[in-house]
Amino acid sequence: MDYDTLTTTMRRLALEAGAKIMEIYEADDFDVRAKSDDSPVTAADEAADALISAGLREVFPDVALVTEEQAASHGIDASTFLIVDPLDGTKEFVQRRGDFTVNIAYVEDGIPVRGVVYAPAKQRMFYTDSKGFTFEEVGELKIDEVGETRPLKVAEADNSALRVVASKSHRDQATDDYISKYEVEDAKSAGSSLKFCLVATGEADFYPRLGRTMEWDTAAGHAVLLGAGGHVVRFDDHTPLAYGKGGFANPFFIAYAPSVDLKPA
Repeated sequence: MDYDTLTTTMRRLALEAGAKIMEIYEADDFDVRAKSDDSPVTAADEAADALISAGLREVFPDVALVTEEQAASHGIDASTFLIVDPLDGTKEFVQRRGDFTVNIAYVEDGIPVRGVVYAPAKQRMFYTDSKGFTFEEVGELKIDEVGETRPLKVAEADNSALRVVASKSHRDQATDDYISKYEVEDAKSAGSSLKFCLVATGEADFYPRLGRTMEWDTAAGHAVLLGAGGHVVRFDDHTPLAYGKGGFANPFFIAYAPSVDLKPA
């Protein structure tokens, strides 16, 4: 893989898809439909998916592509592939809460080694560079020009005063019960893959997810966190979360700074 080209392409497609999404988001109204699993889908999901998929296939025609919005891709059996969630946090989009993201990642031998997470309503862009280190691009975001960037690194956690981030739309009692095992000073909620990014920036120390997710929901955020020095492990046995699983469904997991003393499930 040419990582320079990959970084440039993922960043550009995320910004282009974000612009398309915002056109629909800022309209007076938009249709919301239910998919076969009852999750919502909008014209923004579909438009962003078409744009990103076409762009990736043009530049990387020989790399397998998995995307949430194309069911035929969910039968791919591969350990190295591109994976896309064109609009993660559709519920946040529909409710106009802003916590939605564009997610593009490259998985190599089961590990998400490169990724971009773009939150167009918040104008926050997180991505790995060609060497795998994570940056946040700050200031005005331009498709044809990379602006000022700042390197990201996870925080050195204080285990007597931890900061946790959890799902805004999917938090439940099991999650609260697990969080209660820790000494928590601050708890916040966020939507979509932004939770991984808040750990990557050092704004939070850990993010437990005791609920259903798919690999396209997590791969880009996982890559961003890895590039900032963080980890993502299975909830049950704390082994690294791997990708390319049959059906692309994830087990429960924990994303965290290495200095957090993880508690057993």
